[in-house]
Amino acid sequence: MLPHAGQPVETRGRALGEGSAAMILVHGRGATPRNILDLAAALAHPAFTYLAPGAAGNTWYPYSFMADTAANEPGLSSGLGVLDVLVHQVLDAGIPRDRIVLAGFSQGACLTSEYAVRHAGRYGAILVFSGGLIGPPGTTWPYGGDFAGTPVFLGCSDVDSHVPRTRVDESAVVLEAMGARVEKRIYAGMGHLINDDEIAFARTLLEEVAG
Repeated sequence: MLPHAGQPVETRGRALGEGSAAMILVHGRGATPRNILDLAAALAHPAFTYLAPGAAGNTWYPYSFMADTAANEPGLSSGLGVLDVLVHQVLDAGIPRDRIVLAGFSQGACLTSEYAVRHAGRYGAILVFSGGLIGPPGTTWPYGGDFAGTPVFLGCSDVDSHVPRTRVDESAVVLEAMGARVEKRIYAGMGHLINDDEIAFARTLLEEVAG
């Protein structure tokens, strides 16, 4: 059973294949593609196609990203499959992997980072806003692959009730060990949101990707 199969994908920016780069944006729990496309508006770049898949019931998996992984099935595997289909659609449209940006917020950031470590390669960039790798405490992520210098941004509050700072730190270590160029920023007292500093840094990465 694939709960997220056949869900709509919202798009913004250039038509797929007409621009030179693409961003896949993954929404959080209880949100929709249109919500995460607010981020596309903030990161608007004329070279990009923006693609935002939707989760069935607006939730990619039912429990915390730090719950037992099996408890979050089949939603987790289905969500990862949705991202893989989109990545390959972008590749098939003639946009190389190093011009694909993966981005997500909250639950979407967790799904994005988990997809990335399971499918490592040279992406344009990976943007993880208030999220981290998926799994209960003590999880290791022994996936092969090399990010080959992919720039990765991890941004989160130091008091986020959904995302412990320790998991953001762990995620940074794993990504760096796999060859990513990680920029981690922890914001004192910030809510569960994306702030202006994160947006500004993300824009610099999009400029690099677009060339």
